Amino acid sequence: AIEFARKNKIPFLGICFGFQLAVVEYGRNVLGLECHSTEIRPDVKHPIITILPEQYGVEQLGGTMRLGSQPITIKEGTLAHSLYGKKKIYERHRHRYEVNPEYIDELEGKGLIFSGIAEDRIRMEILELPEHPYFIASQFHPEFKSRPLKPAPLFYGFIKASVENKR
Repeated sequence: AIEFARKNKIPFLGICFGFQLAVVEYGRNVLGLECHSTEIRPDVKHPIITILPEQYGVEQLGGTMRLGSQPITIKEGTLAHSLYGKKKIYERHRHRYEVNPEYIDELEGKGLIFSGIAEDRIRMEILELPEHPYFIASQFHPEFKSRPLKPAPLFYGFIKASVENKR
């Protein structure tokens, strides 16, 4: 479904695991890698999504995820920046896996933009495709801050793009 949305210019919004699978799809179909998340295939040749370094060896999983509000820097001139209207945001997280830093340059070299980056400058938070009308994904959970009369920017943008795509 992610590949179909990407190739056919259909609006796409990926959240958390959807963000990770968008990276996997791009790695497979654009970079040509035999890749996956180590959460699904621990022995994969190209671990494009891998466990957070602080999670290695953790056996008692309760309460050990990367949780809560985290600062994110958004690159100017990106779709994410136009949606949020600012350079620094705080969004809530709940995950143990991330984009493997070893593949970031290769992914960006083939057109994927990581438009939101954690303050540590290592963790990728938002991805997008500039040549697509609306292809965006977040590692965080925008639904945690969304309200019926004040949708999170990623949802607002997705709905707007979907309506425009229908026309």
